[in-house]
Amino acid sequence: MNGYIDIYCERTGPEFWSEPVNALTNLAFLIAAVALVPLLRAERSDIRPTGWFFAGLIAAIGIGSGLFHTFAQRWSALADVIPIAIFILSYTWVALRRFAGLPRWACWLGPAAVLGIAAAVPVLTGFRGGSYVAALIALIVIGGWLAAVPRHPGGRALLAAAALFAVSLAFRTADQPFCDANPLGTHFLWHLLNAVVLYTVTRAMILHGRPAATV
Repeated sequence: MNGYIDIYCERTGPEFWSEPVNALTNLAFLIAAVALVPLLRAERSDIRPTGWFFAGLIAAIGIGSGLFHTFAQRWSALADVIPIAIFILSYTWVALRRFAGLPRWACWLGPAAVLGIAAAVPVLTGFRGGSYVAALIALIVIGGWLAAVPRHPGGRALLAAAALFAVSLAFRTADQPFCDANPLGTHFLWHLLNAVVLYTVTRAMILHGRPAATV
């Protein structure tokens, strides 16, 4: 495993099991995906394909992240970040469509804005997690608008998810700076909290997403 990627406190070498806590906490994503199944079976048929899509992505995020925290190679890094990117961009589009009721063409402005913010954050601030900052902003903006203007029940869920995601992002950011004081790191908390975030936003979509025929 030459050229392994070492960017988290817990990893001490190239071994497969060098990040056991970071690796095992990805089970939280699989649990979140499975927990959505009863909701999907109980809800109306028109929302099920969308719900299954996001539940599948949550599982893929857990698997991809688990691969990265064990193999720590470039290919496993891609397996980690690609499902996350797909979730962020697709959920932004679907939230604008199913929650806000925007026309299809207007929904594309959401993912475009997310990509723009994700690209700008590292350049302007030096922070390399631009995609996560963009996702947080999207949750706050869409959730805040939904909660304030049409008073859509999905708005409250997105704002709650945004608050939890902000805490989660703080733990992710704190992992490296405090390695000396905490060799285990804090990245595993990012996994645990994000599993709840993804469950929350997907559950909101399943329960409160408008039928496609009405938007």
